[in-house]
Amino acid sequence: MAYDNLIYEKKDSIALVTMNRPPANSWSLAAMEDLEKILDEIENDQEVRVVILTGAGEKCFSAGMDVADAAKSPGLGNKGRQLWRRVDRFEKPTIAAINGHALGGGLELALSCHFRIMADSPKSKIGLTELNLGIIPGWGGTQRLYRIVGKAKALDMILFSKRMDARQALEIGLVNQIAAPETLMENTLEFAQYLAKRPPLAVKSVLKAISAGIYEGLDQGLAMESEGSKVVAGSEDAIEGFTAFFEKREPVFKGK
Repeated sequence: MAYDNLIYEKKDSIALVTMNRPPANSWSLAAMEDLEKILDEIENDQEVRVVILTGAGEKCFSAGMDVADAAKSPGLGNKGRQLWRRVDRFEKPTIAAINGHALGGGLELALSCHFRIMADSPKSKIGLTELNLGIIPGWGGTQRLYRIVGKAKALDMILFSKRMDARQALEIGLVNQIAAPETLMENTLEFAQYLAKRPPLAVKSVLKAISAGIYEGLDQGLAMESEGSKVVAGSEDAIEGFTAFFEKREPVFKGK
């Protein structure tokens, strides 16, 4: 299915979603509705094991909200908050391939992904810069940034609208990896392919348990961990994992 604002491709077991509104790749209501449909498709596709989100062009991963569209779409803020939450709680691993600037809502989307890999270019900056406009991060930035970099650093970044390059972001743990701009997608796909080889049922159970712990608290997280342990214990993947271990070979997990 073709979308007006995003490009959706499948590369074996990897879903690649590209925000296609250059140069800023900002988020309009229509773009968010496209992402919702794509996430529905990915969720129901048993072949997809990992999701990569990136931006078209070389300038921006995403500059956040489409301000012009926000004026005529009063529900855009709420939609972004709900949709980024869905990405954060997605039960398949998500990777943000940050190919350029990730500012405001664009960084908030990257923060919602499970992993972040950023192009190491001096021109590319990331930050939550909303206070420069007299507003605050509204798509989860106040909550997700401090969980990744700590309260003091998050306050420093948000209150002073600081922007960081890839090396600075890596140093504080804001991104997991950096890559040369020309090899960003190659490195991200390699990482995704390795992740796709992990046991799908176990991966899903881990993501659900961690998500439950964050959103519902420790007790619910532990309950979800217990439930996940029971699910994977009787799976074909568990049998394959132990068999491969004793046979001294690489396991081939099928998500069953």
